[in-house]
Amino acid sequence: MAEQIHDHDPRETQEWLEALDGVLEHEGAERAHFLVERLIDHARKDGVNIPYTATTAYINTIPPHLEAKSPGNHAYEERIRSYTRWNAAAMVVKANRGTAEPGGHITSFASAATLYDVGWNHFWHAPSADHGGDLVYFQGHSAPGMYARAFLEGRINEDQLNKFRREVDGGGLSSYPHPWLMPDFWQFPTVSMGLGPIMAIYQARFMKYLEDRGFKQHGDRKVWAFMGDGEMDEPESLGAISLAGREKLDNLIFVINCNLQRLDGPVRGNSKIIQELEGDFRGSGWNVVKVVWGSGWDALLAKDKKGLLQQRMMEVVDGEYQTYKSKDGAYVREHFFNTPELKALVSSMSDDDIWRLTRGGNDPHKVYAAYKAAVEHKGAPTLILMKTVKGYGMGPAGESQNVAHQTKKLSDDDMLHLRDRFKIPLSDEDAKACKFYLPPADTPEMQYMHERRKALGGYLPSRQPVDEPLQVPALDAFKAQLESTGEREMSTTMAFVRLMGTLVKDKHIGRRIVPIVPDESRTFGMEGMFRQLGIWSHVGQLYAPEDKDQLMFYKESKDGQILQEGINEAGAMSDWIAAATSYANHGVTMIPIYIYYSMFGFQRIGDLAWAAGDLRARGFLVGGTAGRTTLNGEGLQHQDGHGHLFAEFIPNCVSYDPTFAYELAVIVQSGLKRMYQDQENIYYYLTVMNENYTHPAMPEGAEEGIIKGMYLFREGAKEAKLKVQLMGCGTILREVIAAADLLKADFGVEADIWSTTSLNELRRDGIAVTRQNLLHPAAEPQVPYVTRCLQGRQGPVIAATDYKRTYADQIREYVPGRYVVLGTDGFGRSDSRQALRRFFEVDRHYVALAALKALADEGRIERKVVADAIAKYGIDAARPAPWTV
Repeated sequence: MAEQIHDHDPRETQEWLEALDGVLEHEGAERAHFLVERLIDHARKDGVNIPYTATTAYINTIPPHLEAKSPGNHAYEERIRSYTRWNAAAMVVKANRGTAEPGGHITSFASAATLYDVGWNHFWHAPSADHGGDLVYFQGHSAPGMYARAFLEGRINEDQLNKFRREVDGGGLSSYPHPWLMPDFWQFPTVSMGLGPIMAIYQARFMKYLEDRGFKQHGDRKVWAFMGDGEMDEPESLGAISLAGREKLDNLIFVINCNLQRLDGPVRGNSKIIQELEGDFRGSGWNVVKVVWGSGWDALLAKDKKGLLQQRMMEVVDGEYQTYKSKDGAYVREHFFNTPELKALVSSMSDDDIWRLTRGGNDPHKVYAAYKAAVEHKGAPTLILMKTVKGYGMGPAGESQNVAHQTKKLSDDDMLHLRDRFKIPLSDEDAKACKFYLPPADTPEMQYMHERRKALGGYLPSRQPVDEPLQVPALDAFKAQLESTGEREMSTTMAFVRLMGTLVKDKHIGRRIVPIVPDESRTFGMEGMFRQLGIWSHVGQLYAPEDKDQLMFYKESKDGQILQEGINEAGAMSDWIAAATSYANHGVTMIPIYIYYSMFGFQRIGDLAWAAGDLRARGFLVGGTAGRTTLNGEGLQHQDGHGHLFAEFIPNCVSYDPTFAYELAVIVQSGLKRMYQDQENIYYYLTVMNENYTHPAMPEGAEEGIIKGMYLFREGAKEAKLKVQLMGCGTILREVIAAADLLKADFGVEADIWSTTSLNELRRDGIAVTRQNLLHPAAEPQVPYVTRCLQGRQGPVIAATDYKRTYADQIREYVPGRYVVLGTDGFGRSDSRQALRRFFEVDRHYVALAALKALADEGRIERKVVADAIAKYGIDAARPAPWTV
């Protein structure tokens, strides 16, 4: 705690304070604030070293006389809140009384019930004709409370409550907010802690982007994000708060439930999490509102003329505050009010009176005042720090206990205590049986609940995707990419940028394209779009860029189309998620295209990529400079040899590793059709490279195979004595093509060359066919696409990619005959591309060698031929394996 400075002249101090009180009384808080700031500024100019403090006293930010009064019927609201609490707890307890024990959480919502209830009753708009709808990121561990509220509203039935965390047979309720599992209910997956805060920030920013670009959003829409104080230890939770402050996102409200407990114990047992977070957010430009104490404390603080109570509030650490709420009023009297002066302050109060002194976040009147101040604040995002009690109302079963978060079972006595605490009209027998309570529809509180939601446009949470098929361009719109480049060389990255240039000019979908890049536009050749499209900035461009005289100058614009996020992949991915789910959350379909260093994609933001799958996101992720050897100079931490393996983990992520411009065009056009015309809930991951080479024209009839993941690029002589099947993708396909030429010229071996644009899609097809055959044994067996392509083809199959062997090895069971895989296992390093491909044993010589070895293993050639090839190509057989060095 801050050291107290001795007051050498209390009388003079009192005069200054009285003067400030006079200004507050007659001219208001803004004038008082102005004068204080001027005094501090003046003192600093005169050399007075005044240390900056980002924290305020450990009391409520809004004093009682400035609190907005809570409207509505408080008695009805308390009953609704109590019914919700009971049903949430009963649902979890009942689910865990069987043998399945699926888990669940009771105490998080118990602490936060008031925070949600006030929002539902007075603040959160659902989408309607008059309002675009507020977006609420509900805390994941509080999901039972959302189900319990929806049960009262008639949106979830008792059968569903009885199937909490039992989803396999249908009709169940997901453990946490999961839009994939409950697509009409949940909007945002938030239980992977830290993702809710960063996604909410970029969601609020994207709303400004939509408005500036003319996609108008009616109503004063807000983004509300609920999280726990322990969650703020996640780097993602605080990682983007400076952006929100810098960009003055006054449409954003964070509500942190400060129940002082992590999953295992106190959050800041030796200090104060509320003070810490206040400093972090105020220093980042946020408006901070602290709701520490309930209304019962107001009179005590007013009587505290010497400031002794405030001093005591400040000196007690969170570990002690947690302990107080695990005891009783007598304990609090003895240990908190621990001096004669403080004991005198509560001398007229009984122990029960002291115990009923609530924390601010459990007081609906304090919560309302804070929310009202937040929605009316302009010019900055608002953080509301709500101090609550974990397991509020549960008594010895979980109230303020270290084990509270893991509590999912309650005894019969515990259920009776909970029933009595919240005055639920159930018999002992029904309470012990965890019977849900649903008041008759005609009771005043139920009618009141529905009236409040009707006034606010409807019910939340609710996901309402727009049915908006787009007219996507036909494949011939990309004619330039389908034709040969002749002698002109270019990378697939440049081919993709040109393809994107075609898209942004399209009269039907051009405006909907959202190019996103994390400060690598010039690396990917996108700087030409600066002038054409502009980089979005809510304030425009307040400076003249140093390159203003150049053709491709750096241009920021209020109606700019590009989102350029700096060195910030997590932020750019959150941008992409906001745009990729705009069809469901904003009623307008956008087409986000996020291009980045592939190594800093799934490996860095894999949790967000998984959440995007849950969110039913639609859009394109583009891993630039992909592969272990194409980005030859950047070395170990930049060379991606496993990104496609990450992509395959996400069930609705469709991934491709194209080699040629025409493959890119076919894939992108197909993706546009599937996502934006057919409206499939998938998203695409494409890899592009920075290696320049010539691109042939598309072979006739290749489109289907490109999309399925494999097509015959070049066929060898049909009547060859010796023949192999060579497969490749990305830049290594060119090594495979060269290997085919070597095999023919040096050893008389012919080769069919297959471009495997997506080994992941080939595997998924194989799995689907295998399952079909397993479950339909009497039907004509289906054949996996890979098998159909290779059946009847002569020779062993050799596959080489710029990724780990695992990538190509995953289709082994569908490849007829001998199958040999080459890949880039091991750490990357810097050198020429030629040296790297030789080092990782995926260059043309190793592909040829692998083919000869496979022929020898089949007895088609002598093993001496393989040894001759090793000598001919200068391969060092004694060198260590690349994954060992």
